[in-house]
Amino acid sequence: MKRAPFSTIGLLLLVFLPGSPARSEDLRDPYFGEALYYANQGRYFEALQRLDTEVGQHGGLDEPDLDTLYYHIDDARFSLGDFELRYRMHHRAGRAIRAVLEGDVDEAVRNDAAYRLARIHFQKGQMADALHALERIEGRIPERIRDDIEFLRANVYLAMDRPVDAAGTLKRMRSGEELEPFVAYNLGIALLKEGSRQDAFRQLDAAGEGAGDDPAAAAIRDKANLVLGTILFEDGRYTEAKTYLDRVRLDGPFSAQALLSSGWADVHAENFERAVVPWGILAEREVTDAATQEAMLALPFAYGKLDVHGRAALLYGRALDSFGQEVTKLDDSIASIRKGRFLEALIREEIRQNEDWVVRLRSLPDTPETYYLTELLASHDFQTGLQNYLDLADLKRKLLSWQSGFDAFDDMVVVRREHYDPLLPDVDGQFRKLDSRMRLRLEQHEMLEHRLQDMLTAPRPEFLATTGEAQLLGRIESLEQRLNAAGGEEPALRERLGRLKGTLIWTLETEYHERLTVFDGNLRELHDAVAVLRDRYRQFVRVRQAATHSYVGYERPINRLRTRVGEAIARIDLLMAKQGHVIEVVAIDELQVRRERLQTYQNQARYALADSYDRATQVQARRTDAE
Repeated sequence: MKRAPFSTIGLLLLVFLPGSPARSEDLRDPYFGEALYYANQGRYFEALQRLDTEVGQHGGLDEPDLDTLYYHIDDARFSLGDFELRYRMHHRAGRAIRAVLEGDVDEAVRNDAAYRLARIHFQKGQMADALHALERIEGRIPERIRDDIEFLRANVYLAMDRPVDAAGTLKRMRSGEELEPFVAYNLGIALLKEGSRQDAFRQLDAAGEGAGDDPAAAAIRDKANLVLGTILFEDGRYTEAKTYLDRVRLDGPFSAQALLSSGWADVHAENFERAVVPWGILAEREVTDAATQEAMLALPFAYGKLDVHGRAALLYGRALDSFGQEVTKLDDSIASIRKGRFLEALIREEIRQNEDWVVRLRSLPDTPETYYLTELLASHDFQTGLQNYLDLADLKRKLLSWQSGFDAFDDMVVVRREHYDPLLPDVDGQFRKLDSRMRLRLEQHEMLEHRLQDMLTAPRPEFLATTGEAQLLGRIESLEQRLNAAGGEEPALRERLGRLKGTLIWTLETEYHERLTVFDGNLRELHDAVAVLRDRYRQFVRVRQAATHSYVGYERPINRLRTRVGEAIARIDLLMAKQGHVIEVVAIDELQVRRERLQTYQNQARYALADSYDRATQVQARRTDAE
């Protein structure tokens, strides 16, 4: 039996540690805090929705320095680009982050923005732009991203086929515990691409024995050992290769390939008995795995080499039956995908709430199409297309929710109109009466203010007479006019009136300053009362306007938004249909490749089964003849 070619082993392992959202301490703007709240939960669409609105409103203010967002505007703009980046809106995120880079912001914030812009370019495959963004970083660098910057720089060098620069960068790094295994592995890959095979082997060997019990560090160790084993196998150094392949954990993500390769290393070393061990373990695993299927053929091949042809025939028969069942599953899967069930399974909410949702898809009884697609689902290109489809599905759900909410807004407007329309005419009538009286009092207050100003420049004692004194002075002046009109002398009466008037004027003039002080104090108290009156008047006007504004003028914007949402849903349906078709075509192509491979395995199993039976029969015949 010919060994199937090795699966391509990716040499470069990329790790991007998520950066922290904007600082949340000492927040003065509650809406910015709400956006951070959603971002910290990974709900970046909701965070973008709120922060984008808040930043837009802030930009339209006449006096933005009075807004609570003013104290966080740099962080808010930076966070806006960060959220867009995390929501994979790379074009908008790039513009937002460039605005931070070109703005008058803190040096640490600018360097953080440059790092994130470099990461965007790297993810989009624009390595020259990524390197240019990294070269803009200078001065004070936030401690939390210092190692991430150098690690990204090394990855950019590797992607640009500059392993010497990558190795130099990685050697200079003093990474923390979280990045250490990835740095060690990537340094080994850089040295290997550089041509320093011995140094690369030592580095990968060290990475394969690294410390750390977390899943990421353990996976790095497994991959380092698998890469070393694969390279040594291809160099024909089978015994050394097996040493590293056997280091790979049996429960790790690379165990299947390691077991398969370990068996082939034993076969090439003509140690068939040892090959049976890893292949026997692998053959009992999930039958949809490509390595397991290859092991199901390789295991009886090893038994055949050991002249255990009966066992080999049984295993070939078992493999043949299993392959037939899997071909049927693949046919069902292809038919299921063409009916749209695959896409329906992908957008199940209860599946995607679990971080292992890709694996959980295989356990759904009504989705056979997912049995063979775990590897495809985990690939970067497919994940990108799939995530676009899932984002469209999420956006459609939100738009449908918003669309149903417009009817609620219509009901609210109707309820408010029915409540206020009967009340407002009576309120307006009473207010008009109160308004006229208030205006009169305000005019009187204004007249007293003017009178006070006049008395401060030119004393007018008569203005400060009491009501009785003013009446008495008026009667005296009236009597004087009557005497003058009668033409009589009446000296005694005139003397009495003059004495009385003089006494009254004396009182007014001598008490003028005291009375002016009392008048000024009373006027100040009246001024405070008038200020309260004006404030309540303005409050009423605002409440009256708010009552009208709560139900007047909403029909047009609601209808406009309803139209926009309807158009957006129609556009999303079209995009989902196109994107879904692409996903289905890719999935079907993958399943057809797997089907063709299984059919090849079936043909090999049939011929090997017949050959094993013949050999077993011949052995049995020789034993019979010998007896």
